[in-house]
Formats: sequence, structure tokens, C-alpha cells
Amino acid sequence: MITRFTERDWETDETDGSIRFALVGLGWWTMDVVVPAIEQSDYCETTVLVSSSTEKAERLADENNVESGITYDEFHDGAAVEKYDAVYIGTPNAYHLDYVETAADLEKAVLCEKPLEATVERAEQLVEAADEADIPLMTAYRMHTEPAVRRAKELIEDGFIGEPTHVYGNNTQPILEMIPDPDQWRLDSDVTGYGTSVMDLGIYPINTARFLLERDPIAAEARMSSPDEAFDDVPDQYATVTLTLEGDLPLVCTTSQHAQQDTQLKIIGTEGTIELQPAFHGEATLHLARGSTRATIEDAEYTAVEEMREEFDYFADRVLNDNAILPDGHHGLADLRTIEAIHEAADRDERVDLSE
Repeated sequence: MITRFTERDWETDETDGSIRFALVGLGWWTMDVVVPAIEQSDYCETTVLVSSSTEKAERLADENNVESGITYDEFHDGAAVEKYDAVYIGTPNAYHLDYVETAADLEKAVLCEKPLEATVERAEQLVEAADEADIPLMTAYRMHTEPAVRRAKELIEDGFIGEPTHVYGNNTQPILEMIPDPDQWRLDSDVTGYGTSVMDLGIYPINTARFLLERDPIAAEARMSSPDEAFDDVPDQYATVTLTLEGDLPLVCTTSQHAQQDTQLKIIGTEGTIELQPAFHGEATLHLARGSTRATIEDAEYTAVEEMREEFDYFADRVLNDNAILPDGHHGLADLRTIEAIHEAADRDERVDLSE
């Protein structure tokens, strides 16, 4: 496993060509992670940057040797449409729909950040727009192409842990230390959606567990609180979630935007245990245990840039070869429905059946 740890088992033989990207939303993630990731990629290039002002878009395009910089309005008007094949959407949640609708009108493939939108209703419109235009749409779950996660999935499928019995996840970070602004969009319910911690962080262990186990949630229970003033507009400064996955498998997840940074995902089975700790945000160390045997595997040079490189190349490989995409828009929509149920369960203080 060590010699093939970073193997691209998803890659199509003899993929030919490249995908030119317009990057929409030029925050720190796009400029510090996505742009370098595309520079490292095999099948992608950045040709258009899209931002709020002409000055910013053109300046960043010039600084990063990108062909064109345009505004959001110009993007919607179809400017530079001949210069890109696909659109990466890295704006705040509640703005995704507008850009996907424009990309669909322009017949461009879309790689859209997660969560897919701010609410289930808007995510449904987003997916419908892509389906009606028959464009490729991928939800940007980079853990699906993270090597540690793919090797974990292989082990689970090979029976390493036996029958899964319990899943535990955590994703926490001190958002106000990272971005010392109480007016930031992640704390604004009109922009972030149902809340902040589950939407932004809890989605990682929930979706990664879905991918690893190929089981979807069928019920949700949750407790939430927001005792600090900065979190008054969102209900989940702290959240504890219990999901029941298909086969009555319990997934317990804790998440907070106001805690020490910590990420983990642990799957316990009848024969062994697989744990990712750290698990997310550019760090993924794989811990294996079965009987008296223990092993830890880590690529010490793998960062968020490499994670995004793999995600972009996977997307390009799928589009260039006209192959099915997982996670597609419907996959991302399923997570929004789960998150909506989690918030409903916390609000009602009772179990919510996802089939309701």
C-alpha cells in the first residue's frame, strides 16, 4: 500500500487534452490554494479570473499570469466565454446558484464548492439548471480523491474492519482567530444558510463517511447552542449530531467554529478499525488497527494544494472522457437535505426521519 499510496485509481488511461477554467470568487482559498493546485495539475489551466471589480480581477490575473480578469457582471453577460471550458465556483454558499445558472446558459461544465448552496430549495434549483442544460456538475468534495481516504475505502471494501459498527467524526476550528471579523459571511445566516458549524465543517465527516461506506443517512438527531454574541445569527456555534446510516449504522459527529482545531474520522468494525487523524483541511494520516497489529501511513508532503490538484484533475479526467462524476450535483444535494434535517432535529429536539 505504501508504494501505491498516491496512486490515481480513478484516472482514465491516455486522457488527452486539458480543461480551461474560469475561477469565480477570488478569496484566499482560490488564490492561495486553487491557483497553485491548477498550476500543478496535469489536465487543467486557469485562463479567466472573476471577481467583484475590474481592478481586482485584472490585478490578480496579471500577478498570476492568467489571460483575463473580468467582473461578476461581465461573467453573467458572457464576457470571455471563448476563453474557458469550465467554471469553478468558490463564492459564499448563497451565491452559488446564480453562477451555476449562468454557466448552464453558457454550456460550461461546473465544479462547485460545498455545500452546494445555502438551502435545499436553492440547491434543487442549482441541480435542475445543470440537468436541464446537460452540463457536467461536480460538488467539490476533495476528500473523495484524497489518497488516504481512497486507500481507506479499499481496505473497507476488502473486509479489513469486518462489518462496520460505529462511526465517529469531529471537525472544529477557531474561526474568529482565523478570520477576526464577527461580520464575516460564515456567521451571516442569509449567506451561509442553515448555520455555520455543520454547513462548513460537519459536512466533512458526514460526506466522507458516506463515500467510504456507501451508506446514506436515514435519520438525524442533534443538539446545538450558540452562547457567544458573535454567533447570535447562527444556531450552531457548537453542535453534536447523531445520524443513523443505512443498515442502522450510527454516525456521531461533533463540530464547532469556536474550538481548538481538530479533525478526525474513525470507523470501527467487528474485526478492525480505520481512523483518519488528522482527517481534513490538507492533513490526512491513516491509522489502521486489527487484532494486535497497528500501522500509521502519512504523506508528509501532501497539503491542501495537492488535495485540490487531485480534485481538479479528477474533474477534468471525467469531463474530457465523458465519464460519470461522483460526487455530482445530486450527491451534494443529498448532503443539504441531511443538514436541513440535522437543524430541524435540533430545533424540534427530536429524531427526524430523512424519508419524511
